[in-house]
Amino acid sequence: MIDFAATKALFHIPDGVIYLDGNSLGAMPKTAAARAKAMISDEWGEMLIRGWNDARWMEQPTRVGDLVARLIGAAAGTVVMGDTLSIKVYQALASALEMNPDRKVVVSDNGNFPTDLYIADGLIKSLDKGHVLKTPNPEDVESLINEDLAVLMLTHVDYRTGRMYDMKRITKMAHDAGAIVIWDLAHSVGAVPVDLAGCEADFAVGCTYKYLNGGPGAPAFIYVRPDHAQTVRPALSGWLGHAAPFAFDLEYSPAPDVSRMRVGTPPVIQMTVLEEAMKAWDGVEMADIRKRSIELCEQFIAGVEASCPMLELASPRDANKRGSQVSFKFADGYAVMQALIARGVIGDFRAPDIIRFGFTPLYIDNNDVDGAVKILAEIMETRAWDKPEFHKRNAVT
Repeated sequence: MIDFAATKALFHIPDGVIYLDGNSLGAMPKTAAARAKAMISDEWGEMLIRGWNDARWMEQPTRVGDLVARLIGAAAGTVVMGDTLSIKVYQALASALEMNPDRKVVVSDNGNFPTDLYIADGLIKSLDKGHVLKTPNPEDVESLINEDLAVLMLTHVDYRTGRMYDMKRITKMAHDAGAIVIWDLAHSVGAVPVDLAGCEADFAVGCTYKYLNGGPGAPAFIYVRPDHAQTVRPALSGWLGHAAPFAFDLEYSPAPDVSRMRVGTPPVIQMTVLEEAMKAWDGVEMADIRKRSIELCEQFIAGVEASCPMLELASPRDANKRGSQVSFKFADGYAVMQALIARGVIGDFRAPDIIRFGFTPLYIDNNDVDGAVKILAEIMETRAWDKPEFHKRNAVT
């Protein structure tokens, strides 16, 4: 069993803060700053260009990819790091559509993170081949899994409510219908157990600045099922996805594995911070994380519902259908969250009326939950949220 007191000690949490926003930006590992400084001074500063070989920068996207792969049920050599999540969504969808050329329907849902839908819409318009993007309510997705479906592209855990799809069952349904499946794991990796290999998912993408604590701007990842990796065409055929980048051939020849999904120069400084952050996962099993997460979420829900009847649970009540976050609805939710932040309880707000709390067992414990519930109850009981300064919208909510 994980010693969660020991893992909490690995992270810097400012004094007086209860941090319940790790589902948006993870806390900083205490060793991250020193590792970044050493990389900049000792590697970039002293090695200069030699760092690509001597510090193994060139191998970093696959080396770190293997660390992520362990947490999502993927084999070594099937995950590669780099670029942003939006880029990886584009790559996965473009490749998936080419794998199913006779079908024109892409299905997602209207609860998906908007950037996934924007990327899909933009790609479809660029292709101009008659593809259609359908975004039904999440509960209606299965009704559109049929012989017309080219690609099913879903986010495993809903960013607003934490609602979680049954990945294995839905992937099988889509495959039985002849469709390709893409999973966005932005709110899953490091939060809930995932078994990409066991589910036979075709593609998966995700970010690393949330539960993996890689820091703002940490690189995204893409998974490609091994039997696809030698045949999918990367729509963004960058030089580092080439089989021999330093041959400088004028014609593109993709790498023979998932490395073909590399595009340009990796963000080495940021990836170094992520690689350091991944040390917190040494010896950690996702089953233990999940058990602890459910315990913390259930404690929070019970406490809030007992003391704040004016808040409506927006997340699934069944823990088996919920990720590692809890959301409540309130008409003035933005102001409530600002009042909480002013009292040192940091969560976030998602339009139109969701106050959202992430539970990251590596550094959140039962005392944090009790403290957050107490402060939230005080704010709601006294209407402390109803002050002009708490209604003023910031650029980031």
